[in-house]
Amino acid sequence: MANPEESSTKSASNSSRVITVVFLALLLDLLGFTLILPLLPSILDHYGQTQDPVYQSLQSLVEWFELTIGVPVERKYNNVLFGGLIGSLFSLLQFLSSPLTGAASDYYGRRPLMMILTVGLMSSYALWAVSRSFSLFLLSRVVGGVCKGNVSLCTAIVADLGCPKARSRGMAMIGVAFSLGFTVGPMIGAYFALNPGKDEIFYLGPAVLALVFSAADLLFIFVMLPETLPKNNRVSSVASGIQESMDLLSPLALFRFSAVTRKEDSPKDSIQNLKVLGLVYFFYLFLFSGLEYTLSFLTHQRFQFTSMQQGKMFFFIGITMALIQGGYARRIKPGRQIVTIRMAILMLIPAFIVIGLAWNVTMLYIGLLLYSFAAAVVVPCLSTLVSAYGSANQKGTVMGILRSLGALARALGPIVASSVYWLAGAEICFIVSSAFFLIPLTLLRHLKDVKKD
Repeated sequence: MANPEESSTKSASNSSRVITVVFLALLLDLLGFTLILPLLPSILDHYGQTQDPVYQSLQSLVEWFELTIGVPVERKYNNVLFGGLIGSLFSLLQFLSSPLTGAASDYYGRRPLMMILTVGLMSSYALWAVSRSFSLFLLSRVVGGVCKGNVSLCTAIVADLGCPKARSRGMAMIGVAFSLGFTVGPMIGAYFALNPGKDEIFYLGPAVLALVFSAADLLFIFVMLPETLPKNNRVSSVASGIQESMDLLSPLALFRFSAVTRKEDSPKDSIQNLKVLGLVYFFYLFLFSGLEYTLSFLTHQRFQFTSMQQGKMFFFIGITMALIQGGYARRIKPGRQIVTIRMAILMLIPAFIVIGLAWNVTMLYIGLLLYSFAAAVVVPCLSTLVSAYGSANQKGTVMGILRSLGALARALGPIVASSVYWLAGAEICFIVSSAFFLIPLTLLRHLKDVKKD
């Protein structure tokens, strides 16, 4: 008979190994993904000179939006809005693909889906490297958006872990990977674009490097990532894994987690909590992503930040978040997540008020410090809470739906926030939006006390 203490030690060791592998695999993935971020304005300028018909069509849409909400006619604002349009397209594709990917992994397993999606990302980077027209570049972003479901798969892998403490630590480490990836990746991308070879387009180096990162990620997953969803815990057929398409594609069905609730083994006693957490996640990211996006407008307009100063600002945010996630968030005890989320969202209200009213850079950075704390803990804590719901063969679907709701919020939030910013002004935008964080705080009060394992 196995010693319970030995079994517990072995389980903890296996969980730690899985978390480490997921962290490194996601970091490699995000380093490749974020290389393009500082290059996007230059890439858009480059294609703007080519008279590409697809580019011209999207540019007309951006100009109409600028005229409608009263954006000043300046190239830097145009680039921010055009980049936001590309980002919203990417998020909408994730909204469509994440629940399907998660549900498919409940049938096929996490590891095969991770490898397939990584191959898809490799193809998107290859298309970027050879693109000489905006149409081909846009196609590379579309392929990348469809194949970015590996982030939700990483959360599903962590959700497969049996110990609540390990799930909490795993979600925090996913947050650390995001912070490091979005801090270091853009700097690497900018560096490799500085000195292109003779007759070489400036983004070729970063595109090839993204392909190398993705290939290394694929090899790492193949060699190191164990399968965390045993065959006896998987759904019985593809039909039950990918259920009715409307359950995974309809926004209303996603908010209701219908793909989970329709199954016989769905957690009916706690499904209401799952719906509430989904709404909290959506409203939080809708408001947060919108205000995050308008930071570029505010710092350009009020403080005349250069691209380098913008980079330093986001570097400060990323490093602060990584330190908080690595030092604090991963040590949050099970059962303390809701209290931590409430505290973090409450901190966001003064944070955005301070940012919106900031009359000097010191005041701006005080607001950004509060902002960084909240950004570091809310999503990992919400992901940990949601990962406790659903049976073993539903974790991929549950985490995929959650990721999809977040992608929808990130697609809509910047559009609404930038409209309010230019129609009503920076102060009104940040103060009124910060008050709306009372919505997710109020929703958290509707969580019922249901005992989880």
